[in-house]
Amino acid sequence: MAKVEMRNCYLLWLNWPIGAFRLDARSLAVFRDAISCPAKRRPRRFTSPSITVVRSERAFLKALPSATHAIVWEFKKEWFARAKRLRILATPGAGRELLPADSELPPGVVRVNGAFHGKIMSETVVACMFSHARGLYRAYEWQREGVLWPRSELSPFCSLVAGTRAVILGYGKIGHAVGAKLEALGVSVTGIRRRNFADLKPSLETADWLIVILPSDTGTDDIVDASVLRAMKRSAVLINIGRGNAVDETALAQALRARRIAAAYLDVYKHEPLAGDSPVAADIPGLVRLPHAAAFAPDYLPLFFRELQKGGWLE
Repeated sequence: MAKVEMRNCYLLWLNWPIGAFRLDARSLAVFRDAISCPAKRRPRRFTSPSITVVRSERAFLKALPSATHAIVWEFKKEWFARAKRLRILATPGAGRELLPADSELPPGVVRVNGAFHGKIMSETVVACMFSHARGLYRAYEWQREGVLWPRSELSPFCSLVAGTRAVILGYGKIGHAVGAKLEALGVSVTGIRRRNFADLKPSLETADWLIVILPSDTGTDDIVDASVLRAMKRSAVLINIGRGNAVDETALAQALRARRIAAAYLDVYKHEPLAGDSPVAADIPGLVRLPHAAAFAPDYLPLFFRELQKGGWLE
């Protein structure tokens, strides 16, 4: 009987408009290195793998029948009918809404979501914290107003990050990465998950930071509501880098205007892109907005490819 040769065929469709999320030559080089396997280690039945990079849905669907691994931003469940050889369906995104649910996967197909984001997003959290604690945004506001030397005015707005307390609501992989970064800076961290959610409000009584890293999952809508905001200290700061559905934006806008909390740093919103009719679209004192950018970094895709390699998903 003739030997049947097997070949891994990697199909990459990562043509995202955002430069940090789009496959480029550098990221592709990292991917090629990640799938490289010396001949002496490669099983004899396997031939050298192939890589197909596509830039459109039409090209993706044309190449899909031969793919063993599809690495994409999004995938529609009806496309499985074309994917007869598919074993691994992977996306860099952490959001579960990007790929079909596990219950919708054909037999033999495994879905993989990126879990590397904490390395990048923890730096965004730290940037927000230091910018607030060291008075950078306050100084910039005076600069825009033409105040040249607000030295005495700035003094009350400067404090230390070390020695403060943070509550992380959503203590999964990203939450643990953020927590580790903060603890290395001398911040005391309390992690809140479903099983200890009852500890949230009592923990906020002495917390300086509430960091929200929740997915858009069942039960997370408006979980940070007016009652949670009232449980925070007036000097406390809210940072949301998870999903926007978790925060009651109307209640947050009211809390900021009433100086009920000191500030809010938002990266995500209930409706994206952010529209002018959103409660947090106005120039509210203490509000700083990012356009869902907490994971932007040139290492985004290289980190994902190395994660796939380490997890054995590229074999």
